[in-house]
Amino acid sequence: MNPLRIVQVGLGPHGRNWAKRVIPDTKEVDVVAFVDTDPHAIEMLREEAKVPADRCFESLTEAIAVTQPQAMLITTALPGHVPVIEAGLAAGLHILVEKPFAPSLAAARKLVDAAATKNLVLMVSQNYRFFPAPRAIAALVRESRLGRLHEVSIDFRRFSPGQGRHQLEEQPLLVDMSIHHFDLLRLILNAEPARIYCEAWNPPWTTFTGPSVAVASIVFEGGVVVSYRGTWISSGPVTPWAGDWRLEFEHGEVFWTSREDDGVLHDKVVARQRLGKARTVALPSMPRTGPWGTVTEFVNAVQAGREPETSGRNNLGTIALVEAAVASATRREPVAISRSGEALAI
Repeated sequence: MNPLRIVQVGLGPHGRNWAKRVIPDTKEVDVVAFVDTDPHAIEMLREEAKVPADRCFESLTEAIAVTQPQAMLITTALPGHVPVIEAGLAAGLHILVEKPFAPSLAAARKLVDAAATKNLVLMVSQNYRFFPAPRAIAALVRESRLGRLHEVSIDFRRFSPGQGRHQLEEQPLLVDMSIHHFDLLRLILNAEPARIYCEAWNPPWTTFTGPSVAVASIVFEGGVVVSYRGTWISSGPVTPWAGDWRLEFEHGEVFWTSREDDGVLHDKVVARQRLGKARTVALPSMPRTGPWGTVTEFVNAVQAGREPETSGRNNLGTIALVEAAVASATRREPVAISRSGEALAI
């Protein structure tokens, strides 16, 4: 099939990284327009990625009218997600958007309903799913090779100095980073969270304005209990971006980690039966990982007329968990997450 014609909206540092590294390696798409309201961002893209001037626009309306795209890639900051998604859906475009795709569960539901009404694909780039290790561990849990799972422990440790984007966000850890780990939990457990108790804080000596550290206890449907610890200001050994995970089963344990700075090279899953020796679990072959994997899944879903794995509808559970974590940390009390059909509520 011909490449999917897309318009990319949002050309900050993260958006330019998509334009320079991800899109050129994904032949299934053809970016016919790049859009940002900041002319400086457009100029930087043109210099860094050698994009021709006739593909750059400050107006989304003009870009759509001139280039006639079929889909939209949204790499703006979070405040731009809802209005740009709405504009894209109104123009009849399929949407691939960075996480979190909406600032609240209520706003996310409205976008999902709007896309469904128009029969358009709305997909969230939860790219941590598209790596070998989480795929392997999800299969191991599903097949119950070590018996019933009852406990999960997750550690995420990084040090983020300076005054970058993370330091200025209201929730730099829970909303911007922990969302990846929460989404992986839903994939691996194949279940939804029932309740969470979370504490989040920021030591006075950091450069962050919002909570840079969090601990949480999460109970999932079926009774699995998750212990989560995350930090942007650790002085200890850093973890891969997906964190270090330990899963306790009826008949053994599993350690796994994924998404190191160099990609999949350090993805690993190690299983040990109770009183037995540890063994490395074979990982599935994945030709496309990370954001490259999300773009491929998006194109395949559009062309096949099906719902993608990380659709907006599926991602409602992740948004609900993130929103509940923030609410619990703010109130300093446990928060329940109820589910009725596809309706999630805090």
